[in-house]
Amino acid sequence: MISVAHFHTAEDDFPARAQQALAVLGARPGFLRGSLSRSVDDESDWVLITEWRDIGSYRRALGSYDVKLAATPVLGTALDVPSGFEVLAELQPGGRLALHASDREPSP
Repeated sequence: MISVAHFHTAEDDFPARAQQALAVLGARPGFLRGSLSRSVDDESDWVLITEWRDIGSYRRALGSYDVKLAATPVLGTALDVPSGFEVLAELQPGGRLALHASDREPSP
């Protein structure tokens, strides 16, 4: 599961606050990786991307006290666009394409 939070801000302290949010999220069970990136075209456009083992891990992380304290104030300023995505295909090292079933599809 991937979360992509988009931000449009020119606040000087945003990078530090977003880095702290990423660190707190990264300490939660099920966290796989994350990054904070700034647009090369507009210095006020940012994305905070996190990858999780599953949707449950992500949702439990958002409910933890540390995340509510440090990350929720940052995440609450994200643009109102879809942010949660399930990974259905990924290219792995060596060029192998791995396909994943959707959590939304019924089991056979």
